[in-house]
Amino acid sequence: MTPPDETLTQDGLAEARQGRILLVACGALAREILDVRAANGWTHLDLQCLPANLHLWPDRIVTAVEAVVRDRRADYEQIFVVYADCGTGGQLFEKCKELGVEMVEGPHCYSFFEGNEVFARHSESEITAFYLTDFLVRQFDAFVWRPMGLDRHPELRDMMFGNYTKLVYQAQTNDPALDARAQDCAARLGLAYERRFTGYGDLVPVLARVAG
Repeated sequence: MTPPDETLTQDGLAEARQGRILLVACGALAREILDVRAANGWTHLDLQCLPANLHLWPDRIVTAVEAVVRDRRADYEQIFVVYADCGTGGQLFEKCKELGVEMVEGPHCYSFFEGNEVFARHSESEITAFYLTDFLVRQFDAFVWRPMGLDRHPELRDMMFGNYTKLVYQAQTNDPALDARAQDCAARLGLAYERRFTGYGDLVPVLARVAG
């Protein structure tokens, strides 16, 4: 059973050891990884998620990933890191190389959900787009509204988002309730709304390769 989003945001997820490969991932990806694993019967993959709110302090991601890899290395045949760069400025890639573990390619989850090649083609024409995934739609207040102080100072909205033109909701699932929430997020930010169904993007072939 997937923990509530609030738990994944604050605490992450630590499964009991059962398989021979450990996925070290962001809590924001837990639902998607668990769904892909269940759909393919990859019971030999264990999942440990770090708190999703580490993204509010990207420099802490590298340290947290390193700690898990060093602590769990002896328990598994292989460890794979299900983080993209995620604002670490290449530091996570260098740390994974130092530790001898692989990680997901791409600058962030928006890229690999859409597919890194497709996202790269869009990036130059979408420099004024603000992206949300399923998880971030559900956790919009925890990751956007409150950390940016917009709950206390809504007058800051135009200063912070004045250079954006649209909110792109990258939908991993077809959920009308999430669609409505994403549209509300766009309205609260004063942005045009675009829904783009991505599914799980590059996450599926990446996990398939790791699962063997």
